[in-house]
Amino acid sequence: MNRVDEAFAAARSERRGLLIGYLPAGFPSYDGCVEALRAMVDGGVDLVEVGFPYSDPVIDGPTIQRAAERSLAGGTRTRDVLRTVEAVATLVPTVVMTYWNPIERYGVEAFARDLAAAGGSGLITPDLIPDEAEEWTAASDAHGLDRIFLVSPSSTDERIAMTAQACSGFIYATSVMGVTGSRDRTSARAPELVTRVRAASEIPVGVGLGVSNGEQAAEVASYADGVIVGSAFVRRLLDADAGMGAGGSGTAAVAELSRDLAAGVRRGGVHSTTAGTSAGR
Repeated sequence: MNRVDEAFAAARSERRGLLIGYLPAGFPSYDGCVEALRAMVDGGVDLVEVGFPYSDPVIDGPTIQRAAERSLAGGTRTRDVLRTVEAVATLVPTVVMTYWNPIERYGVEAFARDLAAAGGSGLITPDLIPDEAEEWTAASDAHGLDRIFLVSPSSTDERIAMTAQACSGFIYATSVMGVTGSRDRTSARAPELVTRVRAASEIPVGVGLGVSNGEQAAEVASYADGVIVGSAFVRRLLDADAGMGAGGSGTAAVAELSRDLAAGVRRGGVHSTTAGTSAGR
């Protein structure tokens, strides 16, 4: 059992959802990102997603796009992503979320090696499908890294089964069709999608896209194993930077949001699940 498996198992033993928090590396700066991620963990985030800033983020909404643009303008490079992982992986399991092109350019085997050396637990690849992941499958197996692929409400049952089989750690269920971003309410299609994944596999299911407060986190945790939050954390940092927050620093704002979300996954996470150790290793 690896660190991601252990985190999900610990959350299940407490009859709650796992809280997963995302920030792009290098936003608002390298040091600012690390400080914010540590504050998120202190506030109750169980697993961290470090975003790899990319110039063509096809599934990211305007909030994360703005953060990625600032990160890239500030000079963030692959080595900074890996340094960010190294800085937080001692606290909680840490994965990288990235489009595939930067990994190909760096070298698939080299990135797997360096991510593992930094203490990373795996990779979320929104634009890489299992059918085209032979090189990544080999490299991730060689270095003990989790492969986290995405499914959506439009995925067929056959696609869901194949994707779940290829995953380890957890499977990322996008709750809506569209780009990332906070929403007024969570997706009505997400519970059905989670049910379809569970019919195909026992791998834990993390639901992302749209969660922005503890009430929504509780709702998602009532049927999913993990609650994934990204844009809401980025928005707190952007607002603080623009002087639009309710006082205090961006770090304090993300810590406050973490506490609210962590309380939410504990209120809502009472569902029964048979999810066990990761499949597809």
